[in-house]
Amino acid sequence: MKYANIVTGIFIKRPNRFIAHVMINNREEIVHVKNTGRCKELLIPGVVVYLQEHDNPKRKTRFSLIAVQKGSLLVNIDSQAPNKVILEALGRGLRLPGLNSPISRVYAESSYSNSRFDFYITAGEQKAYIEVKGVTLEDKGVAKFPDAPTQRGVRHICELMKAMDEGYLAYIIFVVQMKGISHVTPNDETHAEFGRTLRQAYREGVNVIAYDCVVTPNTLELDKEIPVVL
Repeated sequence: MKYANIVTGIFIKRPNRFIAHVMINNREEIVHVKNTGRCKELLIPGVVVYLQEHDNPKRKTRFSLIAVQKGSLLVNIDSQAPNKVILEALGRGLRLPGLNSPISRVYAESSYSNSRFDFYITAGEQKAYIEVKGVTLEDKGVAKFPDAPTQRGVRHICELMKAMDEGYLAYIIFVVQMKGISHVTPNDETHAEFGRTLRQAYREGVNVIAYDCVVTPNTLELDKEIPVVL
């Protein structure tokens, strides 16, 4: 996926999860943050950030913060981007484990029981639900999820196990929004229940996979499958 009208700035502060103050062209701007997660290890005063400039007069903010430079890593933090790159990859013929045929149809935002999963797909006679998790937390070359407790994430995993019991295939796809990562692992220190539930789902047959991404200031592209260590 591509972004238009990218500008560079210096992060100043984040007074709440929706907005940040960024120095752009020697002027302090209030910008929209496209990620409501904590991102505390990324959004540090003085770091270089990349923003998309908008020309929509109805917007409250002129800029959206989409990527952060963390040392040698460029991290995309747009929480809507993982679904978009997975949709692009599925359209290019991404083959998922357990499928016996190419994917024939993809439906976004599909309801099941008490959840709404990111995708529902069909491949021949097989049917599957997919839940996508964007990962922006990096620690010594390892990507961890989540960066904050997520009961919604736990519920999604439980619903995927239920769907699998009813004959559907089930997938959890971690999209690591950076390169240079060795593997993905649950962030048990932040949310132990999520890790326990994810491991249970894997034991019961839910497919748990991860991909890293090639990131530039104005693009994000799904790249290689990387290990998930449970």
